[in-house]
Amino acid sequence: MSAAAIQLDPRRISGEISPLVYSGFTEHMGRCIYDGIFEPNNSNGLVDENGFRTDVLQALKDCNTAAVRWPGGNFVQSYRWEDGVGPKESRPARLELAWLGVETNAFGTDEFMAWCDKLGAEPFICLNMGTGTLESALHWLEYMNGTQPTYWAEMRKKNGHPEPYKVKYIALGNEVWGPWQVGQATAEDYAKAARQWGKALKLVDPTIKLVSCGKEGTDNWDRIVLEECIDIIDYHSLHLYTRGPEHEVNAISPALAQKGIEITRSYIDLAMMHPDRRAACAGKAKPGICFDEWNVWNPDIAPGVSGAEQEYTMSDALAVAAYLNVFIRTNTEIACLAQSVNVISPLMTSPTGLLKQPTFFPLQLFATYMRGKNLSIYVDTPKYEGTMGSDRPWVKDICADSLGWIDATAALDGNTLNIAIINRHPQEAFEVELNLAGSRKVVGEMEVHELHHENLMAVNTWEDSEQVVPTKSSAPFTGSYTAKAGSLSVVRLNLSNENMS
Repeated sequence: MSAAAIQLDPRRISGEISPLVYSGFTEHMGRCIYDGIFEPNNSNGLVDENGFRTDVLQALKDCNTAAVRWPGGNFVQSYRWEDGVGPKESRPARLELAWLGVETNAFGTDEFMAWCDKLGAEPFICLNMGTGTLESALHWLEYMNGTQPTYWAEMRKKNGHPEPYKVKYIALGNEVWGPWQVGQATAEDYAKAARQWGKALKLVDPTIKLVSCGKEGTDNWDRIVLEECIDIIDYHSLHLYTRGPEHEVNAISPALAQKGIEITRSYIDLAMMHPDRRAACAGKAKPGICFDEWNVWNPDIAPGVSGAEQEYTMSDALAVAAYLNVFIRTNTEIACLAQSVNVISPLMTSPTGLLKQPTFFPLQLFATYMRGKNLSIYVDTPKYEGTMGSDRPWVKDICADSLGWIDATAALDGNTLNIAIINRHPQEAFEVELNLAGSRKVVGEMEVHELHHENLMAVNTWEDSEQVVPTKSSAPFTGSYTAKAGSLSVVRLNLSNENMS
């Protein structure tokens, strides 16, 4: 058995864990919306009066889903929001250019707002900066948030929604840098447009939080956009999808997300110090990171144009947990798993039920227990020494400090210390010392929630839906924890009060 150690001190608080890191993403792609969250013709008692799948809603509630981004994704870059409001019999079907389908517009703005209300999540709207116009975007914001007796606010009322939706988060386009996008642009052209759009949108509603379109955080695109828009945005978005050809690369690759966040935070600092923006940024809150698309995805085995329905393994669950550790460790402000159901998702639906894939359970465990104050910890662990594959061979060099076999974060929630421990090694168990500094002591037994399977390629199927599920146990705390090979554990320790020695 190998050895590792985690140094913890409840006094070393690096920030608050944002509930918004447990957010989702729903795009008009494959079966995410239709037959996913919205299935009005379901005849098996699985929908409510609005046609929303109640089993999907409950599963997302179990993950404390804080916000949901919609309607895209690539889809938004040719989306006409006006087609998706008003009487459904009058809504036109449109050719959908991102995934080469037909959009019926049966699910539009008002349906999404009602669904978010049922879920208890903040709506996060992404604007069409492909075929869309600034005028249309202003009208959409007025429709959603308008309080005065103006044309679009009155139309919302006429459509049965007298109160404004008070949408807070607005994204300025999606992946505009990508050659697959309708409306691809250079960083310079996008940044100039985003600046003008942002200024105008805040005239309609100065309370909104604007999200600029970023890349992976390691690209010159991010620097250029931030330099131009730093004083009018509130968040900068990053996107990253990883999946390695073998387990080790799969479980280690989310380290690239951490490097992207670190570099982007430096870009933000540089932009705020730029001579042309320095005065405008004075007294302004520093923009945060909005990692609004992330997941484990192999487009070769789950292509987007075919619906991107991917079967997930125990190895993938560890990769998802590694992403979540990154978001906690870096105090990321918002993170949206792409996507919420059916499309590269931990949740799969059929007309008769719901399947929770192995990747569902890290989300549920983290969203339930990894809350409160983020502790700055030190992990002493052997590191992965292999290659990182042909697509991102430089990960090993630039992310060397993030390649430990044991990956961990810690959260202090009241008097409870929650430690998320991932053992990414495929064969070796680790005896992990939990060294607690300071005067506070462990009170009572150690509680453990463990996700593990001997076979890292194990999956949950409709025929056997509980191959990979978490277990709960308790035991006396001895100062260490045995992390099985290929496992995620959330170790929970009750601590004495701060004023007790």
